[in-house]
Amino acid sequence: MEFEPVIGLEVHSQLKTNTKIFCKCSTSFGAPPNTHTCPVCLGMPGVLPVLNKKVVQYAICLALATNCKISAKNRFARKNYFYPDLPKGYQISQYELPIAEFGHIDIEVDDREKRVGITRIHMEEDAGKLNHDPLRSRSLVDFNRTGVPLLEIVSEPDIRSPEEAGAYLRKLRSIVRYLNICDGNMEEGSFRCDANISIRPAGQKEFGTRAELKNLNSFRHVEHAIKYEINRQKMILEEGGEVAQETRLWDPEQGKSNSMRSKEEAHDYRYFSDPDLIPLEIDSTWIHEIKNTLPELPDEKRQRFINQYKLSPTDADLLTSSRELAEYFELCLKELNLPKQVANWIMGPLLGMLNAQGKDIEQSPVSAKDLAGLVKLIEDGVISGKIAKTVFEEMAQTGKPPEKIVADKGLVQVTDVSAIDEVISKILSNSPKEVEAYKNGKTKLMGFFVGQVMKETKGKANPKIVNQVLKEKLGG
Repeated sequence: MEFEPVIGLEVHSQLKTNTKIFCKCSTSFGAPPNTHTCPVCLGMPGVLPVLNKKVVQYAICLALATNCKISAKNRFARKNYFYPDLPKGYQISQYELPIAEFGHIDIEVDDREKRVGITRIHMEEDAGKLNHDPLRSRSLVDFNRTGVPLLEIVSEPDIRSPEEAGAYLRKLRSIVRYLNICDGNMEEGSFRCDANISIRPAGQKEFGTRAELKNLNSFRHVEHAIKYEINRQKMILEEGGEVAQETRLWDPEQGKSNSMRSKEEAHDYRYFSDPDLIPLEIDSTWIHEIKNTLPELPDEKRQRFINQYKLSPTDADLLTSSRELAEYFELCLKELNLPKQVANWIMGPLLGMLNAQGKDIEQSPVSAKDLAGLVKLIEDGVISGKIAKTVFEEMAQTGKPPEKIVADKGLVQVTDVSAIDEVISKILSNSPKEVEAYKNGKTKLMGFFVGQVMKETKGKANPKIVNQVLKEKLGG
């Protein structure tokens, strides 16, 4: 039997506010345990939460960027459950009246566009963090993260493959980073995902029984975990069993998921309106003001790069994958307006080096100005493409501008036709068999002759002039 996966994602995006959602405690990452806490976020008796306005602003930004309908009136609710990292015994979230609903994100997988619906976006506070002691059977709790503001983005069950899930997550992460409301750091947990997966016989309208996967903190883990879960459910159904509705934890080291607990339903949390927070009313004027401050978003920038710079869709996709990378590209173009040549150097040597070092474009040791300068040296015929790679490596190691490296190391390209002619004459006279073979039809030997010239000149000869002189001397 053919089965169809049905996948919905719940993404938690930690907001880049300086303080928590209902108190003035810092949200900075990496502080000593339990140092960013106060009576409010620890839920002490008699305290009252006060809503951080910046959280609402960021929620509106994301709602507008994901084509959602913003609710003029929405309210906070208490989500009741008991866990050691939840000091109040409940989480302040939103339930019946979230801040935004009915949006969508467009993704592209295998050259095919698809629209994934967004059910809702709501504001909530984060829980604390349990640190399990590997040596003793105990766990320690750190409440620093308690009360850190989150936006939960719940997708419609429109996703049908691990690849679509990965594309949706990458697009959503790109959007929150373009908006500068979340750093998107999956390793630190500021952008994390739970996946709800079920399968059904192909053609069936009713959904199958779903399992929720937690502990997904990278795109690769998300795709691998979803693929594993689809195959696990298929095996159960093919053997005549029934899929249990449960929450499962993904173990990336073992490449498998393990049952954690039976899956809760909304009624298990006994939601009710938070009596300490009045309903939130959002003025349309404020929404309009926020809309006017939104930056150029990934889809718009991608299309502009295609139209303005004549880039291919694939190149535009990569160069707009992050706001910082797109800005680096355009800074290069302010120095040298050669989009394709600059794009090739960014997507090739530069990103290759950064990926190997585990760095982002913001940490690049080569500035946009210097990369543009290197490309200009090639275009002006000062250095060859081969020498440029050596210069680039030196730039990355020392931070020196390309012009200084070329001057200090004497790497200026040889463009003197008579000097190149002399070298070629010497090589041809020392290679009579190869010359005869070339004239008898083995034209691939042209590569041999070019290589000998470049070797003799230590890569400094202008390749265009070398080819031209060789063809003249070899007879076309």
